[in-house]
Amino acid sequence: MKLVEDFSFGLFFWQILVLIVLIFLLRKYAWGPILKSLNEREEGIQKALDAAEEAKKEMQNLKADNEKMKQEARQERDAMLKEAQQMKKQMISEASEEAAKKADDIIAKAQSAIESEKKAAIDDLRKQVAQYSIEIAEKVLQQELQDKKDQQKLVNKYLEDVKLN
Repeated sequence: MKLVEDFSFGLFFWQILVLIVLIFLLRKYAWGPILKSLNEREEGIQKALDAAEEAKKEMQNLKADNEKMKQEARQERDAMLKEAQQMKKQMISEASEEAAKKADDIIAKAQSAIESEKKAAIDDLRKQVAQYSIEIAEKVLQQELQDKKDQQKLVNKYLEDVKLN
């Protein structure tokens, strides 16, 4: 009841006037552009749907072309595989022959190198044995021993020294 007693016609009039002006301004500046953009959007969506339908038809055509190209590619691949297998067999046989020749050459060179190294090692060993024999003989001659037993001990001692070196 207090609301009815506080009711003012002047305030009510101004509020109605502001509401009418606000509705007029919204209709002119907001609803018009909003409706226009909604219509443009609707047209854009319709165009996109039409384009999608066209794309779908094009995809079906491309799919058929793709299947045809796949079949041709399979045939071409099979022909290439056969040719590649023939080339592979030929290359393997040529490589085997070449490898066998190279292996024989390497083995011959290795045997020759082993033989020359063996001769060099034997010559070196002979030189070392001769050197050690001379050293032992010098040491035996340097000492004057009267006993044959002492001479034998000395020779054995030098032989052990030579073996250790």
